[in-house]
Amino acid sequence: MRFRVLGPTQVLLADGREIAVGGPRLRALLALLLLDAGRVVSAERLIDGLYGEHPPRGAANALQSLVSRLRQALPAEHSTVEFHPAGYRLAVDPADVDAYRFERLAEAGHRALADGDWPRAAAVLREALELWRGPALADVIDVTGVPAQAARLDELRLAAVEDRIEAELALGGHADLVPELRQLVVAHPLRERSRGQLMRALSAQGRSAEALAEFEDARRTLAEQLGVDPSAALAAIHLAVLRGDDSSAVRPTTEPALPSQLTTFVGREEELRRVRALLGERRLVTLTGPGGAGKTRLAIEAAGRVDGDVHFVELAGLADGSDVPQAVLSALGLRDAGLRAPAEPGRQSTDRLVEALAERRLLLVLDNCEHVIADVARLAARLLGACPALRVLATSREPLGLAGEALCPLSGLTLPPPDASTENADDYAAVSLFVQRAADVAPDFTVTAANIDVVLRICRTLDGLPLAIELAAARLRALPVAEVAARLDDRFRLLSMGSRAASPRHRTLRAVVEWSWDLLDDAERRLARRLTVFAGGATLEAAGRVSGLPAAEFVDALSGLADKSFVELTGGRYRMLETVRAFCAERLAEAGEADQLRRAHTAYFLEFAWTASDHLRRAEQLHWLRRLDAERDNLHAALRRAAAAGDASDAAGLVAALSFYWWLRGMRGEGARLAASVLDLLGAEAPPGLSEEFALCVYNTSLAGAGHLPSLGTQRSVIRSLDRPPRQPFLLYLSGISTGPPSGGAEHVEELMRELRRLVGPDAWINALGAMGSGSALMWSGEWDRARSALATALDGFRSTGDRWGCMITLGALGELAAWQGDPETAGAHMDEAMGLVEALGSAVDQADMLRTRGEIRLRAGDLAAARDDFAGALLLAQRSGAPEFVAGARLGLAQVARLRGDLVEARRLCEEALVGGLTGWYVGEATRSEIILVLDEITEQEKAGAASRPGALPSADGA
Repeated sequence: MRFRVLGPTQVLLADGREIAVGGPRLRALLALLLLDAGRVVSAERLIDGLYGEHPPRGAANALQSLVSRLRQALPAEHSTVEFHPAGYRLAVDPADVDAYRFERLAEAGHRALADGDWPRAAAVLREALELWRGPALADVIDVTGVPAQAARLDELRLAAVEDRIEAELALGGHADLVPELRQLVVAHPLRERSRGQLMRALSAQGRSAEALAEFEDARRTLAEQLGVDPSAALAAIHLAVLRGDDSSAVRPTTEPALPSQLTTFVGREEELRRVRALLGERRLVTLTGPGGAGKTRLAIEAAGRVDGDVHFVELAGLADGSDVPQAVLSALGLRDAGLRAPAEPGRQSTDRLVEALAERRLLLVLDNCEHVIADVARLAARLLGACPALRVLATSREPLGLAGEALCPLSGLTLPPPDASTENADDYAAVSLFVQRAADVAPDFTVTAANIDVVLRICRTLDGLPLAIELAAARLRALPVAEVAARLDDRFRLLSMGSRAASPRHRTLRAVVEWSWDLLDDAERRLARRLTVFAGGATLEAAGRVSGLPAAEFVDALSGLADKSFVELTGGRYRMLETVRAFCAERLAEAGEADQLRRAHTAYFLEFAWTASDHLRRAEQLHWLRRLDAERDNLHAALRRAAAAGDASDAAGLVAALSFYWWLRGMRGEGARLAASVLDLLGAEAPPGLSEEFALCVYNTSLAGAGHLPSLGTQRSVIRSLDRPPRQPFLLYLSGISTGPPSGGAEHVEELMRELRRLVGPDAWINALGAMGSGSALMWSGEWDRARSALATALDGFRSTGDRWGCMITLGALGELAAWQGDPETAGAHMDEAMGLVEALGSAVDQADMLRTRGEIRLRAGDLAAARDDFAGALLLAQRSGAPEFVAGARLGLAQVARLRGDLVEARRLCEEALVGGLTGWYVGEATRSEIILVLDEITEQEKAGAASRPGALPSADGA
């Protein structure tokens, strides 16, 4: 039998005759079983789908009766409905269900499209789309759970249509596609891919004016309905049309989730198929093998062929396994917390990951796990256990050792057997890789009858390991292939007689790197070993300054290292392969230069951190944030090394210099751990000359909810303890949010600022920060006119310095003040500007916070629908970012909306959910908790008064 759900539910016999199933409820039962064809569906789920929230008495018996009727409706020779203790199972091959067959064909077509096989993609996708006879599950759409499945199938259908059109555009079918694309655009005006395809089809026919008109219509529609601009992909098509380029060749562009590769992928086709198959069946797949076997490259290639969200996490640069969760957070673009609330005391990065990934469907690639294997295993077990839609692909020299882990071991690339003919030797992956990489450095190189035996000897001597082969092939720039083979043989003879228990990396790659080391001149060796002090690569300036080589010698040596594959230049940074770096680090220790280079590295990045910190309060803020992001590994490595070496001044100086950066990037958890390690070094009191640095270590450590910390007293006592203007002015803000506002209100804030001005003089940023603090205190004291004046002064000050962060928090306060004064239009304008600054800073959690603030403004104005949209958006962003403190605030806002609409049951539920997690002992957290309890009391009073049941008795929004 064949089953159809892509349209009305149908059952067909092999000869095409349709079997009448029965009434709506029987068809609904069949559809629910078909959606999980071949799998057991619980009785509870079937009852819920058939009867909704109010099943009849004896629903289990009613279900049994329906199942019996379904069995009778289907042919007797097909006993397809089976009873199981947990429920019922439709024992059919999923391939006999049109929805499953469609998904399989659509995926195959998508893969063919990605591989550039346009004819196959078009044919397969047409076959997939011909299975549709109307809207999915059309006759059972009212069944609980079915609408979501139908929506998913309809979305897949639309994506398949766009894939088919993409293939047909590549085949030149522009004219035939225009009418269909116009229909798609009318039906789905917000889908930019269809719009871009229509523009490309029109442009290819010489109808550029119509293509440009489509772009303008798209731009207007997106702005009116979503308030956004066209995507980069659609803008690229628009630009191609303007330039008269072949816009049909323009493909959508997205930010790569995987590292880009500069070389072709050679061999490993069998392993690639195995990994892809395992990823379809298992949730944890680990690629194992020796260093240099190509685990990372295979993982990148396999992940690149997976549909859906993929994120790559590089772990090689981690010095401590406790940093694994933070590395994953950074790779996912998640921040520890937002700008306007501290991290929850005692809260772990792993908890944030669980909350952020709980409902996300993605593949997480964890690369180079071996040196932090235990921590990776613990994190993977926690995430996989709590996040059912998550899959993990790991690379490591040993398994993670978790239940359900599927292993894919790698060794060398395939080699011709000893007795094989040499005529087709380059059909084997190891030889093919050597030939391709040799041709990259020696374009005239080819495999001939005269050198094939030598090439085979090289590949076999190196065990077919990709990195070893690539390093050997690179030597053809300076040596004949026969000389390469002779040197490898000489070097490996002694090593091959060593312990058989030695790791493959030390029996092969070490010898290759050591031999390559011997080919370097003295200056190249000095630079190679000194570059190992960098973590995450180095810029040209940093490499030159830290290495200490004379300028001319440095440039020549760096060029030589790049030519000989010791370093590679990517994205303006010089990096070493990890295997090469480990070998050269040993040479650095042997030369007795390790401590000297560590000090040089720390000095350079301490200077860099202070320079960047000054620029973070200016108009060039975004540029320096990106620079700090690029050097984060080096900065943190310098801090850890200084602390480990007992260099208290340098370590504390780095904490102080990086404090504002950590805050702007939401890295309070990682910053707290680093500051705590320095605080252990400093002791319980500030060493002479380090009062400011000591205070910043204490404040940063406190943000992670650490235990007992040295007491610094009030914000005033901290400022009075300074004997010079603070080098890190962010100390003033951090001390305020850590200790709370002065107890005397606005007057005490202003008095504190007068004392500070006597110390620091006319500093525009500090004065703006003080005015912002005064304005906030005046606002909460009810002195609105003075508050508005102070906040306006603060905003002018932050604008004059170019600090977007200061402008953002001040605009948020001005927006709230305008709302309190009954001026929603001004409040909305302030919040719109603040939201633009949040987007420029790239902060999802702060966008959630600003949406929540705007929701409160709209709530006060009585615009419940708009307020609910803002709170719902804030809740989604906060949940996705793993920021529970903002989740609580958003739920409180939704509860207020529900209360004002008279839905007291929903309001109470949201308030109770808001009280669970996300609130801390910090004064703002306690204020939020108090507000929730107050709203619950109001709900109780309304319930007693019967407010929800009296029409026209909804409470006013004035009290929101």
